Amino acid sequence: QVQLVESGGGLVQAGGSLRLSCAASGRTFSTFRMGWFRQAPGKERELVATISRNGGTRFYADSVKGRFTISRDNAKNTVYLQMNSLKPEDTAVYYCAADPNYRGPTSALYNYWGQGTQVTVSS
Repeated sequence: QVQLVESGGGLVQAGGSLRLSCAASGRTFSTFRMGWFRQAPGKERELVATISRNGGTRFYADSVKGRFTISRDNAKNTVYLQMNSLKPEDTAVYYCAADPNYRGPTSALYNYWGQGTQVTVSS
């Protein structure tokens, strides 16, 4: 079991930046691959970015590539999502997720989820 708590969401103007954090507790954080997802109103949940256990492998959705950066600090049990050059279409609830299984970086299968944090980008 692992508990995930996201923070860092908010309201920002287009072109601005936000940094999301996801703090994990419970099982050893370094045994989980981590991911960030988002869901906008009326849309399906979208995989945004993933990072492997040691941070060596990262995946980004085409829609955020070059603007978002996923990272993790296993000593702090935290995964981050740095979001730059934000666009109104980035507006969504962002979720952190953890998976103890060995899957590829593009897999959207995750066992544990946070409660989400709202990101709103105004034009």
